Amino acid sequence: MPYPQFNRSQLRLQPLANRQHDLTLDVMLPLAAGAFAHPSLPAIGRRLAEAKARGAARVLMMGAHVLRAGAQRHLIDLMERGLVSLIAMNGAGPIHDWEFALIGASTESVARYVSSGEFGLWDETGKMNDAITRGVRDGMGLGESVGRAIAEGFFPYKHASVLAAAYRLKIPVTVHIGIGYDIIHEHPNADGGVLGRASYTDFLVFAEHIRKLEGGIVLNFGTAVMGPEVYLKALAMARNVAHQRGERIATFTTAVFDLLPLGDDYHAQAPKTDPRYYYRPWKTILVRTVADGGESFYVQGDHKDTVPAVWGAATAAAEAP
Repeated sequence: MPYPQFNRSQLRLQPLANRQHDLTLDVMLPLAAGAFAHPSLPAIGRRLAEAKARGAARVLMMGAHVLRAGAQRHLIDLMERGLVSLIAMNGAGPIHDWEFALIGASTESVARYVSSGEFGLWDETGKMNDAITRGVRDGMGLGESVGRAIAEGFFPYKHASVLAAAYRLKIPVTVHIGIGYDIIHEHPNADGGVLGRASYTDFLVFAEHIRKLEGGIVLNFGTAVMGPEVYLKALAMARNVAHQRGERIATFTTAVFDLLPLGDDYHAQAPKTDPRYYYRPWKTILVRTVADGGESFYVQGDHKDTVPAVWGAATAAAEAP
C-alpha cells in the first residue's frame, strides 16, 4: 500500500514582492583583481591560460555562495575570455541567479520564514520549474534551460546572470541537484522526473567535458560535497574510456578555494583519525585524483577575495607575451 504523500495543492505561494531580501545586486564586485595575494595564484593563472591554449578543459565548480559573494562579473568575464569552459553549480546556484536577474535581489532569512511556513514558497522563483520543463522537452539540461529562459525572457537584470551569459556564449553550466535540497522542489509545479532528467543530462555533459581534462584544470570554489563527488564519478567514467583507447588523463591541475585551514602539507590526505579526512575536496581533488602525475593547490580565503584574485592571475597570464 502506498504511503501518504504531501498534497502540494494546499500550499499558499506569495509574490517575491512580499519577501524581505538579504542581498541585492549592490553586492556585485567591480571587475578588478582586488588586493588578495597567495603564492599559488600566478601558477593557477598560468595553468588556466595554458589549458585554453591547448584546448583542454577549464572547469570551475562552485557553491551558490560564490554568487552571494558578488563574483558574477568575474565569472562572466572568465567565460567571455575562454579561460573557463564549463561551470558546475549545485541546485541553489541557478535560484540565486534567477532571482538576481529577475528582481535584482535574492536570499531570504531561513530563521524568519521557516518559522512562519513561508520559506522558499515564492511564486516567481517557482516559475523556474516551468522553464526547466520546457528545456527538457527540447533536450536541454537544467543549466541550459534556465539560462535560455533568462536570456530570452523579461529579466530586467539579466546582465548579472551567469547562466544567461553562458547560454549566449554557448558554454555549459551544469547543475547537479539532490531532490528536496532546493526551494523550487517545494512548489506544486515541481516534477521530480523532469528535474532528475535535466540534472542527469548535465552530469553527462560534465562527464564528457572531463574527457578533455588532460593538460587542463579544475577549480573548486567552496563546494564540499557536490563538486568533489560529481567530479570523481565523471573522472572515473572519462578514464575508463581513455584506458580502453590506450590514452591517459593524468597530467592536469586542480585547485581548491575554501575557508578551512589545511596547513601546508595538503598533498597527502589527512589520517582517518583527523576529522578533516572526511573533507572531500582535500582527499578527492587535492590528493587522490592527481596522484598519477597531476598537481594541486589549496588557497584559503573568502570567495569575494579569491575569485577576483584568480581572475586577475588568469587574465594577466593570458595577456602576457
